[in-house]
Amino acid sequence: MLRTFEIDPWKIVTHKLDKENKRLQESMTSIGNGYMGMRGMFEEDYSADTYSGIYIGGVWFPDKTVVGWWKNGYPKYFGKVINAVNFDKVNVWLNEEKMDLAKTPIKDFELSLNMKNGILTRKFTVVEKGAEVRFTIRRFVSVAEKELFDVDYQIENLGDQSVSVKIVSEINADVFNEDSNYDEKFWNVKAKDQTPDSGYLIAETKPNNYGTPQFTVGMEMTHKSELKAIEEAVDDQKVANTFSGSLDAQQTTNFEKRVIVVTSRDYDDDATLKAAMQNLSQKLGASNHQKLVDDQTNGWAQRWEKADVQVSGDDAAQQGIRFNLFQLFSTFYGEDKRLNIGPKGFTGEKYGGATYWDTEGFAIPLYLSLADKKVSENLLEYRHNQLAGAFHNAREQGLKGALYPMVTFNGIENHNEWEITFEEIHRNGTIAYAIYNYTRYTGDETYLKTKGIDVLTAISRFWADRVHWSKRKGVYMIHGVTGPNEYENNVNNNWYTNMLAQWTLKYTLESLKKVSSEKLNELDVSAEEKHHWQEIIDKMYLPEDKQLGIFVQNDCFLDKDLKPVTSIPKDQLPINQHWSWDKILRSPYIKQADVLQGIWYFIDRFPEDVKKRNFDFYEPLTVHESSLSASVHAILAADLHYEDKAVEMYERTARLDLDNYNNDTVDGLHITSMTGSWLAIVQGFAGMRVTNNKLSFKPFVPKKWTSYQFRINFRGRLIKVQVDKDGTQISLLKGDPLTVELNQQPLKLKGGD
Repeated sequence: MLRTFEIDPWKIVTHKLDKENKRLQESMTSIGNGYMGMRGMFEEDYSADTYSGIYIGGVWFPDKTVVGWWKNGYPKYFGKVINAVNFDKVNVWLNEEKMDLAKTPIKDFELSLNMKNGILTRKFTVVEKGAEVRFTIRRFVSVAEKELFDVDYQIENLGDQSVSVKIVSEINADVFNEDSNYDEKFWNVKAKDQTPDSGYLIAETKPNNYGTPQFTVGMEMTHKSELKAIEEAVDDQKVANTFSGSLDAQQTTNFEKRVIVVTSRDYDDDATLKAAMQNLSQKLGASNHQKLVDDQTNGWAQRWEKADVQVSGDDAAQQGIRFNLFQLFSTFYGEDKRLNIGPKGFTGEKYGGATYWDTEGFAIPLYLSLADKKVSENLLEYRHNQLAGAFHNAREQGLKGALYPMVTFNGIENHNEWEITFEEIHRNGTIAYAIYNYTRYTGDETYLKTKGIDVLTAISRFWADRVHWSKRKGVYMIHGVTGPNEYENNVNNNWYTNMLAQWTLKYTLESLKKVSSEKLNELDVSAEEKHHWQEIIDKMYLPEDKQLGIFVQNDCFLDKDLKPVTSIPKDQLPINQHWSWDKILRSPYIKQADVLQGIWYFIDRFPEDVKKRNFDFYEPLTVHESSLSASVHAILAADLHYEDKAVEMYERTARLDLDNYNNDTVDGLHITSMTGSWLAIVQGFAGMRVTNNKLSFKPFVPKKWTSYQFRINFRGRLIKVQVDKDGTQISLLKGDPLTVELNQQPLKLKGGD
């Protein structure tokens, strides 16, 4: 655990330029607006260790997969988000000395991300050769105008002598990815031009051999400054504008850079892309800086009004939940149904930046409650639109039906680790579960009956082909898989995978009874096929130990040396950074909830004693080295009245990145798992459930807290829940009257209650 930022309910703030943990600071101060985003690197050159990254939603490249030996069906490429053309670059010279914060002497440093409005601020004073100049630098990507990036410099001469100032603002295509096979660069400049105080550059991703799209981006920068614009020559990879002047003693000047970013995802050709870019620049050029800031502030205020979770009595807990919600909404707010939620969002390149099963498993429950239901429907439709890719993935393995990818941009599996790519087939179950979860929460079966059933049927056909019949035991089994616990590969009969396969087949059969005759004809599910599915349901092998009273994670799990995590020397944690892969695979240690993940999905279907025995057995063996782990354990612990454990797990999921629990936040934030802090509060501490069409709560207040409150959308209503030491108040803020359950007692909600 490493805490590099101060505790503040609404800010991520530090007064230390931490050169040893610069990358960590950059990850934590990432900003975005769903369309694009960037890490918290400096605009100016920084000659020490740094990780610069700007990313644009839906823009990616198929990097060649390097395979050491023959494997049929192996993905041909590893799809990855690529570092965009660098449009935020600004370099500063004072008295003809180039500023480099790795070397330039400074004092009074402050780095602050305001989560209320999404504005990142840097303050520092340069003290060099008798000069003393104060900088205040603010930047944001606009939630009001998605294509807009803005950075504003306030430069104040605190000394008693004049200071010469030169600023060079660039758009530079000479960038590389941290995460590429051969330090490849991905951008070719197609066109560029500049005037003394503006410039644009259009670049295209380099050709690829896999038939995936090339992307074109256009970026135009304009400036507002009292400094004089000077023409200077530039190279083939960039456009640059230079501004210079002199600051008298105690004088202040401002320099503002605006960049419009457009892509070929929205425009068919270079001519329309260029025209749109220039029209947007012109349109926004009429607005002063304060207007842009006000629009940004108002946009975030609207988001917080719906989604804010207020915690009293524990500022660290408050900061954690707000930080996670801020970064989630910076990554995805549902405006573009072509996009999904990458595990690192706009904060880094690790994992390729593509869509994982995390979205369906962890993100949809949050968006169902905090956004219009159309947002969640768009996330489901994203998968329906990629059904053809899922069919392709199954065929690559010689199987029927659809295998949804572990990692994708276009529906085609494009991860480069076999045990993840084609052993973690449990994600198919979560894709099906998301349809069920959406339908259960909204009460709307329209999607299920029209598009969802396509997905369910295709997934069921995969499961029916992937299982095999054991003559010896007279049951259906699934061998050669990796469950959610990625610290066990190629195991047989992972309980979670088998259970989800069984459940999916059952849910599909039930859902087929609800669709139209026309849809049934289209799906062409024969009576023989249905009979086979039912036989699998009835005879699916689910490993269980009657003596221990637990579901067994996989066939060989109980044969391991079952020592708790507390037996591992602390200097060997996290084990993924200290142990060989062989040692990890042989160990009993669980990366994240596996059996417990399945129990969480269907939490109300298991008796309390069953939940307790499984939790008590598996949690002590769990190292929580997946960002997805702690939230599941928090919810189950709360359900079992293990309140101290629930709070411990909440703190871990809420402050996973803020406190760098797993020592890996330098690579970027764990965006999809940031839903965990909200889930831990709402499904854990507040005990929210939707069972048999009824919304219910069983709240408690953590000992360190005095109260908490949140809002949720539920079937056209906006509901406010307030919990303190004296009890719980539930209010209907919008929508028709509703009866909910509070501590197993009915509570009628009316407007104004």
